[in-house]
Amino acid sequence: MNSDSPSVRRKIAKEAASLLYFRVEKEYKQAKLRAAKTFGTHFLPTNLEVAIELDKIAEENEGGQKRQERLIKMRREALKLMQILKAYKPLLIGSVWRGTIHHESDIDIIVYHDEPNDVLKALNKNNLKITQTEWLTVTKKGKRKGSFHIHAEIPVKEKAEIKVTSLEESGSKEKCDIYGDKITGLRMKELEKLLRENPVQRFIPS
Repeated sequence: MNSDSPSVRRKIAKEAASLLYFRVEKEYKQAKLRAAKTFGTHFLPTNLEVAIELDKIAEENEGGQKRQERLIKMRREALKLMQILKAYKPLLIGSVWRGTIHHESDIDIIVYHDEPNDVLKALNKNNLKITQTEWLTVTKKGKRKGSFHIHAEIPVKEKAEIKVTSLEESGSKEKCDIYGDKITGLRMKELEKLLRENPVQRFIPS
């Protein structure tokens, strides 16, 4: 088997995407390794190739119209959440920003503040149900960075994850591990404009 042929590449990417969509695996790397093992090869597709297949699976299973309606709803809920957190420079990222949501997607927001408890208080004050909090540390380019993650449920039964990172990070833009571009996200004003003018717009590299 030529593991680098386009047909095999796509089969592995599609299998990895299926594993992610149906929550057999949670991380792209593990999904790709498992998919490659299924086809008896060590070849791993790119994250982008898997993301393209994941988007197709979501479209097939959830239907275009229904998916777009949910995207608009999630973006509206994201705006409400950002208004609660407006003192902390909220930035909408993830699949709700990208416009590539599927049934397991949540609302991902970054806020910039040095005291996570302040953010927690703001959420509690507005009756959001906090389901989990955790400190996570990642190493990028030899530097260790810590962030505080708040998992919450909002009244419309959607889930949200708020990442609290230091104020000094507010001007930096990280590279996306999946699409390879800069994670620019949407600020409140940008999201408001988007909801008025083109609420289902996508933000993925062409």
